[in-house]
Amino acid sequence: MSQKISQQSLHNRFEHLVKVISSERFLQMRGLNNDLPFYICEFRASEAVEMQRLQRQLINTLGNLSLPCLGGRGVKVLEINLYDLSIELLQAREGSSEGSRLWDEILTIEPDVDKDSLLELLQNVLGIEDYLIPAIGQRLRETDFDVLFLSGIGEVFPYIRSHNVLNNLQSTAKDKPTVLFFPGEYRHSLENGASLELFGLLHDDKYYRAFNIFETQA
Repeated sequence: MSQKISQQSLHNRFEHLVKVISSERFLQMRGLNNDLPFYICEFRASEAVEMQRLQRQLINTLGNLSLPCLGGRGVKVLEINLYDLSIELLQAREGSSEGSRLWDEILTIEPDVDKDSLLELLQNVLGIEDYLIPAIGQRLRETDFDVLFLSGIGEVFPYIRSHNVLNNLQSTAKDKPTVLFFPGEYRHSLENGASLELFGLLHDDKYYRAFNIFETQA
């Protein structure tokens, strides 16, 4: 039995991603059977640095292609890093003291606040429905793109959970394919359904409305 693509070398995985994402079937969202155009690109947490490089190379390679289905141009990728976006949102919001920013206040109190209190604070001020999804939606509206890349999942855990992002993106990012780069495993079983296992250890939660991109054909 041949080795699963997700377990093969980074080079083989890269070649598979280029082939799938540049295909007319993927870009025109064919064969979804009324499912959402959401794809999970799983990788081992120990490969985080290599995957960042792979993403950059992937964006450049896709952009330099000449595809008939896109009128002879390459694939335009919009990349949103959830960690970077969260920092931007916190830096843009006013704090409780006059003239201060929420980000500065969080940095000030962080050394003296227990983890549970900090978690509660950040989950409140980075509410997915109220802040994160509207910010992503604004970028989608302002950008001409063919595919959305979402990254930074490991960096924002546990303040932001990947399944919550995907659930709330269903009405905002359904018109173009979305690829979520996930440091863990997207597991499927008849008994338990599908779930996102962050870092291969933490059970993030059940989520089944996405495809494993390494099991997707061009």
